[in-house]
Amino acid sequence: MKQVIIPSVLHDVFGEKQSLASILTILLFGGLLTAILYWMYPEMTSNLPVWRRVISLLLIFDIFAGCIANFTLSTSNYYAARKRNRIVFIAIHFHVVFIGVLLNTAIGYSIGVWIYTIIAAFIVNSLKGKQSQLFVAGLLLSIGQGCTPLLPHIPPYILITCLLFMLKVIFGFSVDHYNKKL
Repeated sequence: MKQVIIPSVLHDVFGEKQSLASILTILLFGGLLTAILYWMYPEMTSNLPVWRRVISLLLIFDIFAGCIANFTLSTSNYYAARKRNRIVFIAIHFHVVFIGVLLNTAIGYSIGVWIYTIIAAFIVNSLKGKQSQLFVAGLLLSIGQGCTPLLPHIPPYILITCLLFMLKVIFGFSVDHYNKKL
């Protein structure tokens, strides 16, 4: 499979080398799911200024695309080799909170999901190199994804975003999937 050398400014997203097919799949998944969510739930951004619509949809796209990117060999190995980058990346993931604020909906739920996700991600990350990492990540992801749909009156577009945010950060990002250097 043809590998594309990624510009350094995009290493945090795609790693150092990524297949063209993976890049296209990541962008297509993120773009299509964001568009479908916007089409299915137009009330999500109705009555909002354009700047808030655009930023919220870009953040949603980032979560969706990042879900897939974090499972690639290149992205996983890039962060596996850079402990500090991984910790910073986990710590700065406020996306889901910003989305709740920008859309002015389910802000409390977004904060709760964010807190749970970040704590779970740090726990999983602390287990790097241990056999239990994958099991603990699966357990914490299952708890989060099993409980989040139980939140009363959570809008479906926030629910979908929260579930994929947890997948992206707890399981996709915090687990060293390939355990090898490039």
